[in-house]
Amino acid sequence: MEPGNITRISKFLLLGFSERPELQPLIFGLFLAMYLITVFGNLLIILAVSSDSHLHTPMYFFLANLSFVDICFTSTTVPKMLWNIQTQSKVITYADCITQMNFFITFAGMDDFLLSVMAYDRFVAICHPLHYTVIMNPRLCGLMVLVSWITSVLHSLVHTSIVLQLSFCTQAEIPHFFCELNQMIQLACSDTFFNNLVMYFAAMLLTGGPFVGILYSYSKIVSTIIGISSAQGKYKAFSTCVSHLLVVSLFFCTSLGVYLSSAATQSSQSNATASVMYTVVTSMLNPFIYSLRNKDLKVVLKRIIGISMM
Repeated sequence: MEPGNITRISKFLLLGFSERPELQPLIFGLFLAMYLITVFGNLLIILAVSSDSHLHTPMYFFLANLSFVDICFTSTTVPKMLWNIQTQSKVITYADCITQMNFFITFAGMDDFLLSVMAYDRFVAICHPLHYTVIMNPRLCGLMVLVSWITSVLHSLVHTSIVLQLSFCTQAEIPHFFCELNQMIQLACSDTFFNNLVMYFAAMLLTGGPFVGILYSYSKIVSTIIGISSAQGKYKAFSTCVSHLLVVSLFFCTSLGVYLSSAATQSSQSNATASVMYTVVTSMLNPFIYSLRNKDLKVVLKRIIGISMM
């Protein structure tokens, strides 16, 4: 490409899901509803855990952190998309795009790490119940969350710093509803070999690693549950981790689905639609999954909702 066509551009265009004007009100209403449900549902989880002493346990501590991250994760992308639809503008500045990408990677990584930490918590609770309170002490729980934050932030900063070194064409259109890392790299006019190398290596290490940890934890959990003699004991042990297992399955299956979708089709619009599953839908469903499957949490939530409606 000619050097004259490469510059440090000041803005990108987020193409979103559809160019058809008649669909924009529908898309706006749908995403506004999902966003409000996500924020309200996850705030209720945080309020319930913080307000009731019976929920001051490692499992609920990690759940409250997951709810906070889910709010931040969704807030990174959806409000900007809603604003663009409302103002009938597709523009996002270069600085805002880089910032959005940075926070998106951070909170996506935190989701990944927290799910693996929660799997370890269930592993200790079921496989080593007598030592649970000793192993999962407040110091260790706080340290695991802190390490997750540090790793996610550093991971995001690495990607952001190398994307900042790229040059983009003067007409940069992102066929997505947010500034996604892979789309940014594909738009670059300069050499992206190092970016792709770092991106795939980080995906294998920081996504594959926690996923392997989750698989290991649940393999031990399953073997322990099989070894329990009574059917009631098996049911009780399994019921303590079924909510987390559903959330893990939802998060990783949708993420894998997006990857396979992008590999199988060249339609950027289809990829953007598929990515909604793990960027918005999973964060929206998490509070429902945990509250419907957990009696203690359900009782506290009913009390909170009852008080707020009085």
